Amino acid sequence: MTEYTDHHGPEGLLVRGTVVVVPGRGETRATYRRLGSRLAADAYRVRVVDAPDLDGGDPDGVLSRFAARLDAAVEGTAGGNGVAEPVVLVGADAGAVAVAALLAHPEVSPARRPHAVVLAGLPGQGTVLGGGGWDDELDARTSCPTHRGTLSQDTRVRRGLLDEPLPEALLTAAYGGGVPVPALLLVGDADPLADRAALGRLAKSLPQARLSVVHGAHHDVLNDLQHRSVAAEVVTFLETLRNDLRPLVAVEASAW
Repeated sequence: MTEYTDHHGPEGLLVRGTVVVVPGRGETRATYRRLGSRLAADAYRVRVVDAPDLDGGDPDGVLSRFAARLDAAVEGTAGGNGVAEPVVLVGADAGAVAVAALLAHPEVSPARRPHAVVLAGLPGQGTVLGGGGWDDELDARTSCPTHRGTLSQDTRVRRGLLDEPLPEALLTAAYGGGVPVPALLLVGDADPLADRAALGRLAKSLPQARLSVVHGAHHDVLNDLQHRSVAAEVVTFLETLRNDLRPLVAVEASAW
């Protein structure tokens, strides 16, 4: 059984890289159909895996299983057994925690380490919604009517998981500054689960990191009302990565 959903670029174009999207708590692969299609339109092969299961008292086991899933997802993106590089992991919420904790782990890692990561909506340590119904969860996640409809109509979305804390050991690892590859951190300034001060410290502690704050965005920063601008920020990061982190566009003069 295939454990990922593919989004293909326009026919006839060379694949510019592999993007593996890791959903967060309660989300499904369908949650990222819009993002996957948009990134694929720029000739990136996008694969969305299932949200990681971070439950249990065995962080090493959790990360080992997660690494194996990522290994399976990156194979064949260039045809046959080849992999289209660079490989970039995009994690949201618990997906971001899993990605950051995995790369910071000294002993557990995927066979093919990514060239960069995007950590979106990384929750703060100990932050939960603290109860409420589905409407309250939607309000915390997004103000985008399309995304609210996608979440509400998907019968596989597991509601209420934002009320449950993530494993402290994995959060500590994620915020420990051990991600060794270029990282784009994305956070909405209306995200009730974010710890902006901790994210700022994390960005400064990493060897190559950029923290981008999305004005008006909530916890589901990849899918909120600002999703076009956020996708553009991700594509800009992907293209900059292909250029050895040298920006391709520099503003020389501007009236805003």
